[in-house]
Amino acid sequence: MMTLHSFAELIEALRVLPGVGPKSAQRMAYHLLQHERPAAARLVRALHNALETLSHCLRCNAFSETEVCARCASGKRDGTQLCVVETPVDMNRLEETQAYHGLYYVLMGRASPLDGIPPQSLGVEKLLARIHEGEVTEVILATNYTNEGEATAHYIAAQLAASAPPELKVSRLARGVPVGGELEFTAPGTLAQALRERRPVGG
Repeated sequence: MMTLHSFAELIEALRVLPGVGPKSAQRMAYHLLQHERPAAARLVRALHNALETLSHCLRCNAFSETEVCARCASGKRDGTQLCVVETPVDMNRLEETQAYHGLYYVLMGRASPLDGIPPQSLGVEKLLARIHEGEVTEVILATNYTNEGEATAHYIAAQLAASAPPELKVSRLARGVPVGGELEFTAPGTLAQALRERRPVGG
């Protein structure tokens, strides 16, 4: 059977999306080319524009169109609290609770040695530099309650214990977040309760 190289390349490109296997990618490719060509062109333009204009905020490491994102630049946020999350999606979920008014640091991942992602690859040095500026008095570890999230929280807590000022408070979301659960799929009310009942790390 003749292979259409451009079609095969499109399928492989779609497979990078989470949860998309070969068959799903093939269905998407056929659908875009046969039924949604204008939408496909719009998707190409939007993706190209995002790649060209979005970078990482110098303060929180989330995506931003400016060097410092609007949230970090706002004078209405509590700069003494810094919530550490795995992804921008997790940050947005916490914002939806309206229970937290501090600032964030987004790791853009989590430690997973089995997948070749050691804790050292998370760029915690940038987080520590933020702490050493002196304004932050509490770090809230809001990584997911998965094995990887727990390992990530443990690593960050150890780094903070070793180099952060001794008066820094380090806390963890309460167990209202289910074991094995991810913030992205946790109800806002549950997250708000976990924030309010956060517990000291090591306590």
